[in-house]
Amino acid sequence: MKKIVLTGGGTAGHVTPNIALLPSLQEAGFEVHYIGSYDGIEKKLIEDIGIPYYGIASGKLRRYFDIKNFSDPFRVIKGFSEANRILKRLKPDIVFSKGGFVTVPVVMAAKKNKIPAIIHESDMTPGLANKLCIPSAKKVCCNFKETFELLPEGKAVLTGTPIRKELFEGNAKKAAAFCSLSPDKPTILVIGGSSGSVIINKTIRESLSEILPRFQVIHLCGKDHLDKTLDNKEGYVQFEYISKELRDLFALSDLVISRAGANAICELLALKKPNILIPLSKAASRGDQILNAKSFKKNGFSYVIEEEELSKASLLSAIRDVSAHKEEYIKAMEESEMSDSIGTIMNLIKKLTN
Repeated sequence: MKKIVLTGGGTAGHVTPNIALLPSLQEAGFEVHYIGSYDGIEKKLIEDIGIPYYGIASGKLRRYFDIKNFSDPFRVIKGFSEANRILKRLKPDIVFSKGGFVTVPVVMAAKKNKIPAIIHESDMTPGLANKLCIPSAKKVCCNFKETFELLPEGKAVLTGTPIRKELFEGNAKKAAAFCSLSPDKPTILVIGGSSGSVIINKTIRESLSEILPRFQVIHLCGKDHLDKTLDNKEGYVQFEYISKELRDLFALSDLVISRAGANAICELLALKKPNILIPLSKAASRGDQILNAKSFKKNGFSYVIEEEELSKASLLSAIRDVSAHKEEYIKAMEESEMSDSIGTIMNLIKKLTN
């Protein structure tokens, strides 16, 4: 039986695509192991599904001054030593990395042990951790054709992000019952990210009187961002966060308003959901969401509102536009080359382990 080591951590976005690959890996006969940090979010997520988990030291490599910059390089060196020992013991046929700083010592140790490694870059421009991993990788899976220009020739493969199978199995009627909404009225799903977005929440709530005559709204507003004054507003329902029922909410939704994180927008693309993207501003990020959103707009997948331009008027205009042209957005998404990300990645894995 062939073995694969998956690695990725720091955020759920660095773990859930690995989890999405699991059924296909197991179907193909791979014995799966996982390397992550000692106590990151990935530890619980992976242990909960019964995959053997190995923790290593990890340190964040920063471009800005921080006192931890003096200690974290030693944690990375320790992590490399630990990853090296684990790989020597497991002798996997391949390593697949979804990113995050914990993956740097794992991918480098794979190269030292002559184990082929595939890494996945979600954003258009590689983050620092993946930049460090690219020289040690055989292939780099990408979500955007524009990323190819930033990578060594022959390494880039357009795959998209692996999407959990269960997201395609949602039930609109279940969602309507769960939210006490109509299964027949057009529905807008608003996703502001796990921590929520103050400006998106504010603009949505200010626009409800104009939105609700035509649509009902499911609003995922983030932790501590519920507005109790709206609890009994007909056609509007709010949650801090939804996990298990998200697939059903997607099934009920006719239009999705979302941030432009790479995993989130790849889910919208895979589900063929007409969408409005409001990327995180450059003032609050490295600007990757803006680039992601621009690429999706260019390909006809999304309507984009820059955060600085978000207002009640611009939001209502966007909703009208996407509603009027939803079939065009769906057609563009159906024609995307990234319709089978898991199949494309599995073919790469099989090719490198034959």
